[in-house]
Amino acid sequence: SGKWKVVFNPGEVEEYNAVGIFDQNGSKISGTFRTTTGDYGFMEGVSEGNSVMMSTFNGARSYLFKGNLENDSITGYFYRGNYDKIPFKAFRDEEFSLPNPNSLTVMNDSASNRFKFSFKDSRGVLVSDYDSIFDNKVVVIQIMGTWCPNCLDETVFISDFIKKNNYKDLRFVSLAFEYAKTKQKAIENINKLEKRFDIKYPILLAQYGTSNKVEAQKKLPSLNQVISYPTLIFIDRNKNVRRIHTGFNGPATGKKYEKFKNEFKDLVIKLIEEN
Repeated sequence: SGKWKVVFNPGEVEEYNAVGIFDQNGSKISGTFRTTTGDYGFMEGVSEGNSVMMSTFNGARSYLFKGNLENDSITGYFYRGNYDKIPFKAFRDEEFSLPNPNSLTVMNDSASNRFKFSFKDSRGVLVSDYDSIFDNKVVVIQIMGTWCPNCLDETVFISDFIKKNNYKDLRFVSLAFEYAKTKQKAIENINKLEKRFDIKYPILLAQYGTSNKVEAQKKLPSLNQVISYPTLIFIDRNKNVRRIHTGFNGPATGKKYEKFKNEFKDLVIKLIEEN
C-alpha cells in the first residue's frame, strides 16, 4: 500500500517516471500509475509471497504489471497488449511527485500568447480561433484523439461539466489527432465519439494518418511542442492563453482527480468573471 516512485525503462533513453498509488487488502491489490501524460486507469491484482501482479483493460489495450517485491522495492515488467514489454523499478516514496502539469507545455515565443487554430469539423465546416462565436468568450481547447483512453476520460469529464454548468460565456473545442489511415475513417471515429457522449461542442479533425506529436506540433505552431494527448488550453476573453494543462489524471487517481476538477472549475469561473 501507499505511494511509490516508479521508473520505467531505467537507464535507457526512453526512461520516464510515474507515481504508483496502491491499496492492499489481504492478497488483493488495487490502484493505478500516474505519469506526466495521464494515468493507466483502475487496476486490480494480487500479491502472493514476493510476487505482485496488477492488470486492466481500458477498451483499447490491456495492461499487465508483474514484479517481485523485496523490502521496499519492486522490480518487474510492464506489458502493453502482446506487443510491448517495458522494465520498471519501483521504490516506496511518499514524498515523490511528478512535475506540475500546468508547467510542461508552453507557447511558442513567436505566438504572442494567442493560440491559433483552423480546422474542419466532421461535416466539413471550417472553425477557426478568429470566428465570431469565440469573441469575448472564455474558450477551453482540448487536444485529443478518439483512440486515447485518457482523452476519453477527459471527454467524459468535459461533457459532464457542460451538462451541470450552463455558462453562456464559455466555449469548448476539441482538436482531434487521429491515427486512422483515411480521412473518412477518422471522421467516422469522431462521429461515434460525439454520439456516444452526446457532445454538443465542435470536434475538429486536425490530423489523420498518424498521432505523431512532432507532426501534431506542425499543425499547432502556437505551441512549442505537443507533449501529451490530452492537453487542455484555457483562453480568456481577450484571446490570451492563461493556462495549459498537460495530460489527464482520471477517476482512478482519487484525490488528484478531485483536485483537478476543483481547479478546473475555479479557473473557468475566474476567467468568466474577469472583464
